[in-house]
Amino acid sequence: MNQLLSHNLYCPFPSQTNKYVDILEDYSLEWVLRFNLLSNESTYKRFCKSKFFLLAASAYPYSNIEELKIAHDWLSWVFIWDDQCDLSDLGKKPEVLKLFHQRFLEILNGAEVTNQDIALTFALSNLRERTLAKGSLTWFNHFISSLEKWLQGCVEEATIRTQGIVPDLDTYMMIRKSSVGVDAFLAITEFCHNLRIPNFLRKDEKILQMQFLTGHIIACCNDIFSASREISNGDVNNLVLVLHKQFKIPLNEAFDRVAEIHNTAVQKMMDLETSIPNFREEADPDAAKFILGMHYWIRSNHDWYSQTGRYQSLEGLELTQN
Repeated sequence: MNQLLSHNLYCPFPSQTNKYVDILEDYSLEWVLRFNLLSNESTYKRFCKSKFFLLAASAYPYSNIEELKIAHDWLSWVFIWDDQCDLSDLGKKPEVLKLFHQRFLEILNGAEVTNQDIALTFALSNLRERTLAKGSLTWFNHFISSLEKWLQGCVEEATIRTQGIVPDLDTYMMIRKSSVGVDAFLAITEFCHNLRIPNFLRKDEKILQMQFLTGHIIACCNDIFSASREISNGDVNNLVLVLHKQFKIPLNEAFDRVAEIHNTAVQKMMDLETSIPNFREEADPDAAKFILGMHYWIRSNHDWYSQTGRYQSLEGLELTQN
């Protein structure tokens, strides 16, 4: 089913939605409220408008409900912290971010929370416990590694902001590879769909290239739909703005170029997939399902932008603390 979406974004992958989507919607506020992650009316409204439950239900269409709830809460945690990194004063304080990230990684590796920790840290400890109750320690260590790369990307973006410049294209693309966070979300695909991906497949050149393209496609889509907010907010970490600045082209042309980059990456991914017959479903079902997980994420991300209100408002944020 080939479709042209907003901004002429090409997405050949079919939409799918988890059968538990209504249950997930009813649940969606429970965990974030229990850990006081929405401490004021502004963040509460922003979270409700974001509709992360729709993103999770489409990204993990065959997950059981308990794993799906955990995946939703990971998405919620990541996006809430991402807002702190992008929209609050923390977004221009890379050294402070490093301290928070060091503590987050300590918690993920088993440290106990203390009364000095912020609400997000308590929530993270709970996520670790619930995730390990369902997934293996080996897989969880892989997931932590992927999450650490995203946290480092957040620091690198903050460093760019402190410099007060629009990054050049090469610098931006290197940072964006980490800051988009897709490797961590794809790791959750393994968790939700009960896949067993051996290390030799994780390191396979073509699988790694497909993961890179998945992140690249999702990043391009995000940069198109978030550009207006980031322009208004004075943020420079956006491919539309990078192309506009570096090549001195009008913004509308920069939008078109990002769409072209997106569409080229989608086609390259499809061509690459046809060249890896060893991973077809009959030969290696878990690897084939992992590749399908990339399809699910690309499609769910595209569809979500027509459903979410996340990028339709500007709100200053303050760090939520107990």
